[in-house]
Amino acid sequence: MKKTLTLGLIATVAFALTACTDSDATPTDQADDDLRQVRVAALPITETAALWGGIEAGIFAEHGLAVEVLPAQGGAQAIPALINGDIDFAIGQPFGPFRADLQDLGVVMIGNYASSYADGDDINAVVASAKSGITRPAELAGRRVAVNSLGAAGDVTIMAAVEQDGGDPSTIQFVEVAFPDVPAQLEADNIDAAWVPEPFVTQLRSRGDVLVVEPYQAVIPGLATLTTITTAERLESDADLIADFSAAMEQTLQWAQDSANEAAVRQAIKDNLELPEAVADSVRLPEFGWELDRASLESLATLAGEYGVLEQQPDFDRLIQQQ
Repeated sequence: MKKTLTLGLIATVAFALTACTDSDATPTDQADDDLRQVRVAALPITETAALWGGIEAGIFAEHGLAVEVLPAQGGAQAIPALINGDIDFAIGQPFGPFRADLQDLGVVMIGNYASSYADGDDINAVVASAKSGITRPAELAGRRVAVNSLGAAGDVTIMAAVEQDGGDPSTIQFVEVAFPDVPAQLEADNIDAAWVPEPFVTQLRSRGDVLVVEPYQAVIPGLATLTTITTAERLESDADLIADFSAAMEQTLQWAQDSANEAAVRQAIKDNLELPEAVADSVRLPEFGWELDRASLESLATLAGEYGVLEQQPDFDRLIQQQ
């Protein structure tokens, strides 16, 4: 039913330039010899606007850091580069660090980044091709459904949502497709539906595709979509960097969550992703915040065990090192 990724088989520097972005360029106002250079892997999606915006606002420079953002397809794909020291931090979905902990790779979560909404419009969803005829979760059974990383929060919550709606989750054919490739794959009928974040939910719905379910909200309302990770070795050996980066991230996420800064956050989307201005101005932004919700992460891992995605539970006492 399910494929899982073995981190050791992923290329060492597995950054996929999957969207048009200039987010890997260090802002010129940070090109200062007095600032410590820091490399962070993050998905090229609208949620990363908080990080881009915080850099542009000078928050990281205030903490002595010049941040270079490298686009990655998912958190799991960035972990080998993190372990090898090619990057300092990564922002991604929780399953990358879950599996890294099970393999005792020394990866730790030091903070949250973004979470879904417990009610109202959420920031990720399964969207089906209008040609597929799919309108409800149970109808995803037996169909080809794309996720950006197999064996992660997307497919786990989709399976739970399908089962809740009376469908057989074991028959879903999950396919790994990078988010920016989803519109073309749906158009070509290579997949029937896809789990995507913003801006792709808005883009797909605007062309007539159908929102089927918001699986995070249906299964674990308010679940973290993205967390911030590093290595236990760095946590122990470079306390100053961890403290400075964590303080800058917490301040950045507070800044991004403040409605007074929404225009600046949306400008960061326009500056780093080639999107129509109307889309950048209207996409649903997540709930930004630094504090990890351990209970929801444990619930996600428990579900993953029930569906055979994880063979055992991570050691959350070791994995979660909130800064």
